[in-house]
Amino acid sequence: MFNPWRGLRGLPSDVWIIFATSLVNRAGMMALPFLVLYLTKYQHVSASVAGLSISAYGIGGMITAPFAGRLCDRIGPFAVMRGSLTLTGLVLLVIPLAHGFPLILALTFLWAVVADATRPATMSALTGTTSPEQRKAAIAVNRLAVNLGMSVGPAVGGLLATVSFPLLFVVDGLTSLAAALVLTILLRSRDRAASRTPTDAQPHAAEAQRASRGRSSVVWQDRRALSFYFAMLVIGMVFMQNQSSMPLYIVRDLHYRESFYGLLFVLNTLLIVALEVPLNLAMAHWSHRRALMLGMLLTAIGFGAMGLSHGVFAIAVTVVIWTFGEMVTFPVGTAYVADIAPPGRNGEYMGAFSSTISMSMVIGPWAGAAALDRFGPSLMWSGVFFCGMIATGVVALSKEPAAQTVDARIPAEPAS
Repeated sequence: MFNPWRGLRGLPSDVWIIFATSLVNRAGMMALPFLVLYLTKYQHVSASVAGLSISAYGIGGMITAPFAGRLCDRIGPFAVMRGSLTLTGLVLLVIPLAHGFPLILALTFLWAVVADATRPATMSALTGTTSPEQRKAAIAVNRLAVNLGMSVGPAVGGLLATVSFPLLFVVDGLTSLAAALVLTILLRSRDRAASRTPTDAQPHAAEAQRASRGRSSVVWQDRRALSFYFAMLVIGMVFMQNQSSMPLYIVRDLHYRESFYGLLFVLNTLLIVALEVPLNLAMAHWSHRRALMLGMLLTAIGFGAMGLSHGVFAIAVTVVIWTFGEMVTFPVGTAYVADIAPPGRNGEYMGAFSSTISMSMVIGPWAGAAALDRFGPSLMWSGVFFCGMIATGVVALSKEPAAQTVDARIPAEPAS
């Protein structure tokens, strides 16, 4: 019998270690989705001022990513992940003790600085331990863990918020610490198994780690990388409309209930959980350019068609279209960055990529909502489609990276 998941059998153990860590961490992620409500209802901050907390979080993530990426090349991505999860847990436990918006804003910025270091570290670890043919599937597996966790965290957070808003930060912080503990235990188990079956990959990794030290950044001089980051910034801004323009358009302009908007995200999550891994396994041998063009085109069409959609079925179809674009674009984009990164620079390139995604989170929701208010739905969604086509065109002009081996991709972890 045909099994669309059978390609997962050959993935390295590190992929499943990251899967378990991400699942535990994201299953407890509930503080950020309720941050604005916490500030307005519990701390009695005005809504307009409370919104600055989300901007502070986005800016913190944008700043920390390049530094975290370079740190991955020096000490190893798993060490960065472990430190990030531990510090995130401690910061989250402190936030409920803080009073006054300026202090909470500063702690929110610090929270993002330590928490978002996990993203480039995760991407570096996933792409550094897998072959080029496995990377898309490995990234999709991690996104599966993220989406499974996120289907639990905010839902539980909604229940906890009815009891105590500060409890959201406590539970989120404890699950971050639990994820750090899970990562530590699984890595030690892996290392004990590896000591019984030694390979020659570790010396190559250590050599790449030493070579990356003391060298200046090269990613910002790489025109191919910069053009791709620009394309991902633009398509990321398009995708982020699901957090700003899309709810405004559906609830305010089309007069649907908030519950309908919530159901659209259930549809998005179900599609990702059921189809993203098999889809990326099936597309494992597609060229990056071909897959990225398809993913970005679907994203552009899905969001662009929102302006022509007024009925429940039509809106749901647009969500299905851009969800397929999401399932292709982000795993393939991460794999592309791994393939263009020079040996020993995987973390640096992933850090720049993560910073680009954070920048799209800062700019996209604000720009989309402002355009919707000023120009109206028709022009706004037409502009979103045009932006998506620009990103697709930039990718169409890109070159395919040469195939690289895995040995020197990921630096050795320090002994624990």
